[in-house]
Amino acid sequence: MHSYHYASGSLFQGADAFLILQYIIMGTTNLSAYDPKLVPDASEMRFGIVVSDWNMDVTWSLLDGAIKILKKHGATDKNIVVKHVPGSFELTLGAQFLAEYDDLDAVICLGCVIQGETPHFTYICQGVTQGITQLNLEYNLPFIFGVLTTNTQQQAIDRAGGKHGNKGDEAAVTAIKMAALQHETEK
Repeated sequence: MHSYHYASGSLFQGADAFLILQYIIMGTTNLSAYDPKLVPDASEMRFGIVVSDWNMDVTWSLLDGAIKILKKHGATDKNIVVKHVPGSFELTLGAQFLAEYDDLDAVICLGCVIQGETPHFTYICQGVTQGITQLNLEYNLPFIFGVLTTNTQQQAIDRAGGKHGNKGDEAAVTAIKMAALQHETEK
């Protein structure tokens, strides 16, 4: 039996509610904190990770976080396939290749786009967001959006293992949960 809590206009479950309330009340800054007991076992799951090499000081930290969390929840090295693409715009096609040529339970897309002086940021972010959403709908497979879209390099660093946690961790948790949901609903 799960307990549910109403906090700040939304319904949250169990320990997630505690973490959210802790953040609201105490100003906790690690936004990647979660309750491992609420994450399913990933030992029988296979994951693809597509990572952008642009802003690699950030994206490779996201990759390290994602792999660490997948392994923490039972995934093995042989069930984690990592492919690199040049930039965040190429994440969508790289993820599609993984979905078409490998038997996966979920694909995690990791990238980082930092605002510059031109509209390039907007076009890349829109394209990647729409592309990953479209893959989810077309392939009946979880494609996880793990792309940082920040105003500054420091904001990206803070979210790639810095003071705000690691969005790679969050992407891995989401991949496990969505793969488990798909397995449950297919039965």
